[in-house]
Amino acid sequence: MRERSNRLAVVKELIKNNRIDNQDTLLDMLKHEGYHVTQATLSRDLKMLKVGKISDGWSGYYYALPENDMVSESEKSYIQDVRRGILSIEFSGNIGVVKTRPGHANSVGIALDILALPEILGTVAGDDTIFIILREGMTKEDLLESFKTRIPEVTD
Repeated sequence: MRERSNRLAVVKELIKNNRIDNQDTLLDMLKHEGYHVTQATLSRDLKMLKVGKISDGWSGYYYALPENDMVSESEKSYIQDVRRGILSIEFSGNIGVVKTRPGHANSVGIALDILALPEILGTVAGDDTIFIILREGMTKEDLLESFKTRIPEVTD
């Protein structure tokens, strides 16, 4: 178990200090650090660390750690607001229309703004509808992938 926690610490440092765009690169870097693991083990490690892939907006995706290593209690509360409120999401270009339960749009919009998903430029909320504007170069697939990482129940 000690080797695993040491390995996880090394994985975090490698991701923090390097732009890593695939598991093969990360496996090679770990090998260089003295950790010989399988791709399956690395996948489990990345999941445990809540590592996600984010778009740099022009040339591809790379691994990133969550802003905080542990999800704060207030963030959990905002995630619950999103889970409870969203009924559907549809897109036209870089504008998303989010339907919520009546009276939930404001709390869901605030939660999305505070969660600071990198794909969202801003939100405008009414009573049961939120308009999401995506950042330049981002797509609905990018946002849905971010939801899968941070708020999985939204895309089920």
